[in-house]
Amino acid sequence: MKIRIEVDDKIAEEEVIVRCQQLNSEVIRLQKLLEQSMTNTNQFVFFKGETEYYLPNQEILFFETDGGVIHAHTVDDVFETKYKLYELEELLPRAFLRISKSAIVNTDKIYSIHRNLTSSSLIAFQHTHKQIYVSRSYYKLLKDKLEEKRLGR
Repeated sequence: MKIRIEVDDKIAEEEVIVRCQQLNSEVIRLQKLLEQSMTNTNQFVFFKGETEYYLPNQEILFFETDGGVIHAHTVDDVFETKYKLYELEELLPRAFLRISKSAIVNTDKIYSIHRNLTSSSLIAFQHTHKQIYVSRSYYKLLKDKLEEKRLGR
């Protein structure tokens, strides 16, 4: 795949054009990355009681569902968000990954994974007591994501 950038100071609005022989998974992935980078905000509105908080995504360790409420966990606090998990999956940057039916984790913040062959494995984060489980069905996806990050892809 070739990448070419043309600079034209006469255009009114920037446009990205992808030319391809066929629509394949690589082109679709590129489209999603571009859309995500253009629509992605670096922070969401979080709530704690009647107070609104504006936190950068990088501060979030994980999101989890508890009784129909979505909680966003930081190193030393917990906030609520109005988004559903499936909405967060679409809006969050690539560092965030679904790890169970009820949780999304920030893979940049994972310190360790205690593997359990018969049930869920336990994810730990640095500088906090907070932990979360990755279900067996999502474990391979998480390991692949961490390997991809380790290799710099």
